[in-house]
Amino acid sequence: MKPEADSTDITEHSRDDKSRPYLCTVCDKQYTTKELLSRHMNVHTGKYRCTECGTCWQSSVALTRHSQIHSGEKPFECSVCSKRFTQAGNLVEHSRIHSGEKPYKCHVCNKAFIKSGDLNIHMRIHTGVKPYKCDVCDKAFHDGGHLSRHMNVHTGEKPFKCYACDKVFSQSEHLNTHMRVHTGEKPYQCSLCNKTFTRSSVLNRHTRNVHSSRT
Repeated sequence: MKPEADSTDITEHSRDDKSRPYLCTVCDKQYTTKELLSRHMNVHTGKYRCTECGTCWQSSVALTRHSQIHSGEKPFECSVCSKRFTQAGNLVEHSRIHSGEKPYKCHVCNKAFIKSGDLNIHMRIHTGVKPYKCDVCDKAFHDGGHLSRHMNVHTGEKPFKCYACDKVFSQSEHLNTHMRVHTGEKPYQCSLCNKTFTRSSVLNRHTRNVHSSRT
């Protein structure tokens, strides 16, 4: 049985101080009301289970929306780029790419996001929550994407290839840094002498070695 990603997970809403006295005895997630806990339990019991892929959902409405993925039905079309979506909510989120709207704002640093899920992931930077853990080295991450890229270090896989020299990398960030060799881009500037660098680590080393003895 494959569970649904639970949108009422306490780790997804750690930015508030609401009391969550209702505890799931299966996975230890906590909820503010008995109704939310009851809805969450449908994921464990398999009451609303997709016959195509086996994922379990909290309600019949959620299951119906999910089923559109398997049917290939995409009734919602973007008026700007004609991209189609299975759910109206996905179209609304996509439309913000064109409008530039970012309605979800972090109350700590004011950084704004298109999707609420992106804000939830961002909040873990402030709370320190790292729910995704590597089974090999126990290193923890804020989101599943970073964990997935990290696993390339252990598997030896290098899926990111430079189109200019064919050098390969285990992580996209490493490729992006490498590309500056070809583009000449130096985005990190010293605030004291205005010298620029390709990497932040080189800028930090420059600041320590050149300017620390002068301050």
